[in-house]
Amino acid sequence: MALDLDEQYYAQGYKFIVGCDEAGRGCLLGPVFAAAVILPQGLTSPLINDSKQLSAKKREEAYDFIVNHAIAYAVASVDADEIDEVNIYNASRLAMQRAIDKLNQDFDLVLTDAMKMPNYPKPVIDVIHGDALSLSIAAASILAKVSRDRLCLELDEKYPEYNIKKNKGYGTKYHLEALKKYGPVKHLHRFSYAPVKACFIEKVSLF
Repeated sequence: MALDLDEQYYAQGYKFIVGCDEAGRGCLLGPVFAAAVILPQGLTSPLINDSKQLSAKKREEAYDFIVNHAIAYAVASVDADEIDEVNIYNASRLAMQRAIDKLNQDFDLVLTDAMKMPNYPKPVIDVIHGDALSLSIAAASILAKVSRDRLCLELDEKYPEYNIKKNKGYGTKYHLEALKKYGPVKHLHRFSYAPVKACFIEKVSLF
């Protein structure tokens, strides 16, 4: 599928388009990350694609290309405690807004991957499957995913029992078994998520 949605909006007169996407929404631990990217009009690269369609090595290559060619980019996050406080949908939107607010370039349109931003001061279009339709959203998906995966490597060194390096915080069989054995970690796991909450209650009830 061609990532040519941005070109349609350039043709309407928009000059600087922000693509925005998040990573880590379905994970049981760690922050949700979001990235905002403004690419030069007409930029093309076979490296940029929906981050889920790329290998880890290709995502790293694409990350380097994007940060070296973007007019502006920013990455932001919302931690596990905030996620538990405001819920993951609102946390994902907050992470996107934080990333956009960090951009050091003015813009006239925001394209998000299916995230509405009511009352935002600039036009925002939420695009279903945006990371498969828009080059700038795809670029943002890569920056967010790589940034989060890098953090997961750091978290794995601190909490090796959960094998975060491999599962990236998702609810794999190994991760769920580790949760049952060791219990969730405060400020790391998302206690509002059902699998985490269930393990926490189970561990507490044993003592």
